[in-house]
Amino acid sequence: MRWLKKRQDPRAAAAQLRESSRHPFGLLRDCGPLSRGEIRLYRAVREAVPAVDAAIYKLIRMTGGVTAACGDRQAEAELNEFLRTVPAGRGQAGINAFLDCYLDALLTCGRAIGEIVPAAGNRDIAALVCGRVEDIEIREGDSPLDFTIYGPGETGQMEALPYQELLLFTPLNPETGNPCGVSLLRSLPFMADILMKIYHTIGVNWERCGNMRFAVTCRNSEGDAAQRGRMLAGEWSRAMEDTRNGSVRDFVAVGDVDIKVIGADAPLLDSQVPVRQILEQIVSKTGIPPFMLGLSWNSTERMSAQQADLLTTEITAIRRTLTPAVERVCRLWLRMHGYACGFEAVWDDINLQDQVEEARAALYREQARKLKLENDRAEES
Repeated sequence: MRWLKKRQDPRAAAAQLRESSRHPFGLLRDCGPLSRGEIRLYRAVREAVPAVDAAIYKLIRMTGGVTAACGDRQAEAELNEFLRTVPAGRGQAGINAFLDCYLDALLTCGRAIGEIVPAAGNRDIAALVCGRVEDIEIREGDSPLDFTIYGPGETGQMEALPYQELLLFTPLNPETGNPCGVSLLRSLPFMADILMKIYHTIGVNWERCGNMRFAVTCRNSEGDAAQRGRMLAGEWSRAMEDTRNGSVRDFVAVGDVDIKVIGADAPLLDSQVPVRQILEQIVSKTGIPPFMLGLSWNSTERMSAQQADLLTTEITAIRRTLTPAVERVCRLWLRMHGYACGFEAVWDDINLQDQVEEARAALYREQARKLKLENDRAEES
């Protein structure tokens, strides 16, 4: 029996191989904001875009420190000493160090979790520590005012954490659909993904331009074409090898030889305009003037009085969000030490105005006061 073989059509070979890699922050492209994955996404945005990371750190620094003012002077002195020296974990001390870590998680993740660690005997506070937001769950109770914080138990299942009264939980900008808070970076993953594509493409293009590829074409058809091609390839390789070693070697060929740089005719896209447009969107979300993030878009740019007022409003709102956690710590410490006096959390003054302008305004006020006194004395006489 004769077997007939089916003739297969030859497939076309690939004429060009392209690199399939993309920028290393691939999580920004496939964003699906869902609970723990959402937190990983926001941390990737901070790691990928330096302007976002710098903006969050500047907001933390500008929030400033906090002290307490009590009706009892002795209680106030002891409470402020406690706030200055309380251990905050990882070699840090003071409630300001605790609030820096607490606020970092609050701005990035949209919520923050902390714990008040009592000392032995429950007569003092031993430490204030921050927890990992991605390791907890918030479950609401029968009423909107009742909620329980859950964490991983010994069996690996989520269980209600003991001593809920010692846990500090703060949401950022809670909404009806997101009662546990939303991140400051919620609307940035899409813009950050576009920015990373531009930067990654710029890096790839410059790598190709720096490591040039040459196309050597010989149009002389006399003789053995294959042998002449091998000879030209060998001579060109030796010339390039000597160039990499620091010496200069000329390339000599016989016939009509054409040498071109592969891709030299393709222009590089101008990235200045799209990058600036994306950074404008990112900076507008943070609420910080661009020049404070190193973005000098105008040579005479400076902080105006309106920008300072807006930034002061942002910082005041952040402080208003943190104040309940500070008051819980202060209230618990006063009750543990037997003080029943009232207290108030006092934040450091916000000073964003130009010192020269403030001095000039003070001078104008004093001059007006002097003229008013002189006019009053002239009228009395």
